[in-house]
Amino acid sequence: MGGRIPFSALSKGSFEPLRCRLLNAGWGMRRRDFIQIIAGTAAGWPFAVRAQQPKWRIGFLHPSPSAIVAHRIAAFREGLGSAGEAANAEIVERAANNQIGNLPAMAAELVGQGVQAICAVGPVAVRAAREATSSVPIVAMDLESDPVANVWAKNLAHPGGNVTGIFLDLPGFNAKTLQLLREVVPGIAKVAALWHPASGSLQLETMRSAASAVNIMLEVFEVRDPSDFDRVFQAMVRSHAAGVLMLSSPLFAGYPRLLADLALSNRLPAINIFPDFAQNGGLIGYGPDIRGLFTQAGLLTRKVLQGTSVADLPIERPTRFKLIANLKTASALGITLPASILLSADEVIE
Repeated sequence: MGGRIPFSALSKGSFEPLRCRLLNAGWGMRRRDFIQIIAGTAAGWPFAVRAQQPKWRIGFLHPSPSAIVAHRIAAFREGLGSAGEAANAEIVERAANNQIGNLPAMAAELVGQGVQAICAVGPVAVRAAREATSSVPIVAMDLESDPVANVWAKNLAHPGGNVTGIFLDLPGFNAKTLQLLREVVPGIAKVAALWHPASGSLQLETMRSAASAVNIMLEVFEVRDPSDFDRVFQAMVRSHAAGVLMLSSPLFAGYPRLLADLALSNRLPAINIFPDFAQNGGLIGYGPDIRGLFTQAGLLTRKVLQGTSVADLPIERPTRFKLIANLKTASALGITLPASILLSADEVIE
């Protein structure tokens, strides 16, 4: 046999048409010889020919249990898209099951596994990821802190480091939630604030300022894990609070039905930043759509992985807020929801 079989011939079509082309060109051979040639040549083909399409490898760092995180990842994948590398994206999940002290080790593990980006949820996860790496892009989904005040970013338009993402404008938002509670409970003088210390003090400080501006006493009740919920609600009743403001925390986002049941059984009008609180039996839910936020975070991550510099990718605010009111719960509490709430609500549950 003289000459060499050109690689271009081996990289096109299936084996049988190739055999026909070779025979037509005068390359007489037995079937066994043909198979040996093909097998030997394929071993030397470039890796790109033999391997699957390259994947994106993304870390997902969350303080909550895996059962809750699964729903967040599903929404995050929608933001990544359904074509190209996004279709084969591998998401490496690390869920702390409310054991937030484990987050730093989990973040370091993600970096060690060679992820190309990390979606970090909540301030503790963002801080852990940032301490684990200064080079891997971090896309934050954090409704509890200020990235500039935390020195995670130089400014919102040009973060300048390896952190971008979605952060809530806390002063304006907290004033709005307090206003809604005042409309629901006219003349309210004392409000209980449900607060998770791990979420940081910034939103608590802004809520205190908003309450002071309208002469409302704000009493803070701390919780560190779900086992504290029942005890804290009983303490709120003993304090004679006339309503409850639930500040933002991934901890509270994971238990909307439990929090709604406790507020109702203790006969406390309550407002929660997560709209699904009202869908699960709470009185008022007002805040950004959580599923939409994770989709938004997925979109930001896709931009980073497609080549946009994380240092130049502007930090975003939630773009859509939902107000949901539950008339059934209001009736059980002996409350008549005002027209201002009912007319502006995105959804009224009867």
